[in-house]
Amino acid sequence: MEGNRFIAGAAAKSDCLVAYERGDAPMSVVVRSSVGALFGKAIGATVLRVASEFGVSSGLIKVDDDGALDGTLAARVEAALRKAGFVRLPSTASATPLRAASSRGRFRRARLYLPGDQPHLAANAGLFGTDCLIFDLEDAVVAERKFDTRILVRRTLEESLMLGDREIVVRINPLSSPYGRDDLSEIVRARPHAITLPKCESAADVTEADEAISALEKAAGIKQGSIFLMPIIETAAGVLSSREIAQASPRNVALCFGREDFSRDIGAVAPPAGGGAFPAKGIESLLARQMIILAARASGIAPLDSVFADVEDEEGLFLSCLDARALGFAGKGVLHPLQIPIVMKAFRPTEVEASRAEKIVAAFDGAAAEGRGAISVDGQMVDAPVAEKARALLRDYREEH
Repeated sequence: MEGNRFIAGAAAKSDCLVAYERGDAPMSVVVRSSVGALFGKAIGATVLRVASEFGVSSGLIKVDDDGALDGTLAARVEAALRKAGFVRLPSTASATPLRAASSRGRFRRARLYLPGDQPHLAANAGLFGTDCLIFDLEDAVVAERKFDTRILVRRTLEESLMLGDREIVVRINPLSSPYGRDDLSEIVRARPHAITLPKCESAADVTEADEAISALEKAAGIKQGSIFLMPIIETAAGVLSSREIAQASPRNVALCFGREDFSRDIGAVAPPAGGGAFPAKGIESLLARQMIILAARASGIAPLDSVFADVEDEEGLFLSCLDARALGFAGKGVLHPLQIPIVMKAFRPTEVEASRAEKIVAAFDGAAAEGRGAISVDGQMVDAPVAEKARALLRDYREEH
């Protein structure tokens, strides 16, 4: 706010800066846009449409645009008007689903984090080939932009046709922060597939979110329980409570690990360059990762590994994924679209793995028909648990092919 001017947005690529000035004269709109010759009238029409949603018919709205999509423009106008104290008029629109429902057991191998305040990254996000798109309201957004950003993300989810069939997830701020409750109030009505809960340290954190979402679903006419939860474990306290967290809500579909915050929380020291006799990289989080995997698997949900921070180290990322999959993780966080194909490849069953799994299943089923419960396949003992693991791998492989 600057005196009698209320400002929202940013002067950036695929974004716009919107200023509302109070006044008694009938509403007027001034547009300065890099695409004004083609879309100036459409921009003005969108501004007036959003103003009518808030019953605003007087004053001046100035738009400095650099190619913002309609949803981004609408979000920036809305934010400016709400800062001026206006409230959206009641709507008779029904809670029609905005996108196909997700499912508890769907693949979540790669989940791409998108800073919620950068609309240019969301424009083509549905084309990146990831399983999940996570719009981040937490670490990626500074405090003074959180108000504008949650409105932008909500509008993006409501109006974008370019998100494809990806699972749409929003990472809110912790409910213990000044922002988490407002995030939920804004986002739930846009009906994301899931909410990611950062800094979870107890079952109570999940229960609190579950109850808040249930109340918001009811108020919006949304089917109860349709929005999933993905708690993130990022502290020593969270690791020690991981099983209780995993089982705290029927909304839970995954248990995620946040390595960077965890390492900082326990006071871990990064290995020096060159390594030498220093412990292997990542050793400080090995026990925590194993505990999260055990908690998730015992609770029937997917354990998902942390991001790999060095976006230029493709070999390191691939090895990190293989390590995570070997431990039992079902997927990994992604910071850049270029990481997606590497993660997806690492977590997909290979043709060699599928061929061996088929051999194990066929041999075990044949032996079972003869009344034998355990056999040997190429020197490996195969019993019911080994055969079931092979069947699960085959199911994953066939869903991909």
